[in-house]
Amino acid sequence: MTPEALFCAPHSLSKPPPNNVFPDTAANEDRNYLMSDDRTTASKLLHDLWPIMRSITGEGVRETHDILSDIFPLQRLEIPSGTDVFDWTVPKEWRFRDAYVVDPSGRKILDAKENTLHLVNYSAPFEGIVSLEELQEHLYSLPDQPQAIPYVTSYYKQRWGFCIADAVRKELSEGDYKVVIDTDLFPGSMTISEIVLPGESDREVFFSTYTCHTSMANNELSGPVTSILLARRLACRKNRRFTYRFVFLPETIGAIAYLYKKGCALKKCMVAGYVVTCTGLSEKFTYQKSRGGSTAADVAAQHALAGLGVDHDVRDFQPAGSDERQYCSPGFNLPVGSLMRGPYHLYPQYHTSDDNLDLLSVDALIGSVDAYEAICDTLERNRTYENLNPHCEPFLSKHDLYPSVDAAAQRGRIQAMLWLLNLSDSSNDLIAISKRSGIDIGLLSEQAALLENGGLLRCLD
Repeated sequence: MTPEALFCAPHSLSKPPPNNVFPDTAANEDRNYLMSDDRTTASKLLHDLWPIMRSITGEGVRETHDILSDIFPLQRLEIPSGTDVFDWTVPKEWRFRDAYVVDPSGRKILDAKENTLHLVNYSAPFEGIVSLEELQEHLYSLPDQPQAIPYVTSYYKQRWGFCIADAVRKELSEGDYKVVIDTDLFPGSMTISEIVLPGESDREVFFSTYTCHTSMANNELSGPVTSILLARRLACRKNRRFTYRFVFLPETIGAIAYLYKKGCALKKCMVAGYVVTCTGLSEKFTYQKSRGGSTAADVAAQHALAGLGVDHDVRDFQPAGSDERQYCSPGFNLPVGSLMRGPYHLYPQYHTSDDNLDLLSVDALIGSVDAYEAICDTLERNRTYENLNPHCEPFLSKHDLYPSVDAAAQRGRIQAMLWLLNLSDSSNDLIAISKRSGIDIGLLSEQAALLENGGLLRCLD
């Protein structure tokens, strides 16, 4: 039995229960996702993935990918530490076991097992007694958000540190503090996983998401959960025109390493691509264009959003975002955009402990899966045709394409055929014809197939 047949599960687009109603994880420890609908699967995944200490390398990433593999099998790629990838080098692997601080009264005040954000991610090992003054040099907080714990990393320079709510930091008393950071940095590897769903063509639609942030809901878990649910939906389709590729990797270094290994192949095959991140807030959609600005990825995304009738913004590419800045770097210039709900940097909880499961909306996340699926539908249907009988309107009845009676009842179908015959001059694809005519691309696609079978159109794709 193929993975597609084994892991296809029903998804429900009916109105879900009230927002953020998560199942009892204690009652679902077996992680039996196989027959769960999308909303139940998403809720269970979020709770199962939330407590894991993730980073750009390490067992937390592998455990995350193992859990995602319960939805659909991921193929794993391990890239050894020390591997040069363009201008970067894959760092040593990081292993976390424990980290905490004990105050002068003997009370444990910062415990990374209680909240993984308390430890500066990738902290080097350390154990000792330090004064408050020395400890302060290793503490990070947000004066403007005194109740929030910041998300801080130090991947490429060895240091140790803790993150703390600024209100708590101000209450620390003088005296000696015990610091324990039980971690290792050692020659290991960086984990990347992927799913490839073969289609009729080797031309690819590409989705990239990251699995390296710890204790982040919208800015981390929404992306891989959206991606795995979308992959499961697409795997259940019997006829896929395109091949679909999903990659799960650490942000920045992972995308760079993946491009180092497969960038040339992606340049040859990619039709459209998307970075899937920040998809879980109850906000309107934001589509960020690729570097090219008018690629198939951009046109399909905007057309699909317009067809769904959802409120959305469109913004230009920016080189200071997520991994699209790697995929769209000038040496590759791939057609990669990003569809988000609550973009990074633009919501106040970003990179803090306030970006938690209470902030995330499962309804919004499933809506993002729906929107990405609509984009795939648009790409699948979109084709360019040439009119093989361009001199005046063809006699449709002669080709058995015009109703012999009650033509008014089929006016929409006839209008679609007439628009197709008029605009299929090799320069207009179905998206362009849909936009100009106001006719749904699904109806245009159906009528184009009839016209092609009748010998009046020729598909150029």
